[in-house]
Amino acid sequence: AVYGNFDGVQTIAEESSTYPGVTHPVYAGGLGFGMKWMMGWMNDTLKYFKVDTLARKHHHHKLSFSMTYAFTENFMLPFSHDEVVHGKSPMLYKMPGDEWQKFANLRALYGYMFTHPGAKLLFMGNEFGDTNEWNFTQSLDWHLLQYAPHKGMQETVKALNFLYRKEPALYHFNFSYEGFEWLDADNSDESIFVFMRKGPKAKDTLVIALNFTPVVRENYKIGVPFKTKWKELFNTDAIEFYGGGINNKGDIVPHLQGYNNQEFSITVDLPPLAVVIFKSK
Repeated sequence: AVYGNFDGVQTIAEESSTYPGVTHPVYAGGLGFGMKWMMGWMNDTLKYFKVDTLARKHHHHKLSFSMTYAFTENFMLPFSHDEVVHGKSPMLYKMPGDEWQKFANLRALYGYMFTHPGAKLLFMGNEFGDTNEWNFTQSLDWHLLQYAPHKGMQETVKALNFLYRKEPALYHFNFSYEGFEWLDADNSDESIFVFMRKGPKAKDTLVIALNFTPVVRENYKIGVPFKTKWKELFNTDAIEFYGGGINNKGDIVPHLQGYNNQEFSITVDLPPLAVVIFKSK
């Protein structure tokens, strides 16, 4: 009735059970919601990121597990007000390490969030790394934007939003398995994940590499599906984001040797605590 009578509306279920069909059509026995909060993803992701970076290899499955059920509903990935109140601490202080590592971890977390299938929900203040829990009686700490780490965090989220709107691979198959393929989900020793996001056309394909340790991985080999040259499209370690500036400049020429069940491969540098996105030219 809601969708039939009101154009442009969306219904989203803030629901944490495993009750099936919350976002399935009513005529198919579902509840008819447009989207459902992916609470399991949120809990597993925060548990993983709270762990010391050198111990994450023992918790690798917490990030790969979500893909076993990611397309059973139309999921939204939520970092809501519930996660920054009642002593849970702001998002920034959930991250381990010194100040630089906390910001790098949070930038990487948002990079992972925006490249993972599903819609996104990021509560106000999270986008610039507020240092206080949310308090409805006072303003957000906007003055923090005068400091480079917080400004860099805001620029990261701004760039991710722009990329999310621009790249079909990040939104076209948000709720369908056609838009996702693991390249490497099992490199627990180095805490690295690599996957593809796909759009309706082959040229939309993105390769996303996640490095969740504070170690630079040089000459890291990744399988790719195309022989064409590749380029680095986005990097959470960019200088403008308050990162260290470790990147892959210029064209990345594929090797004819296959890897990760792909016909070709590329060799790249992965910055510490960072998410890097590659696209064929």
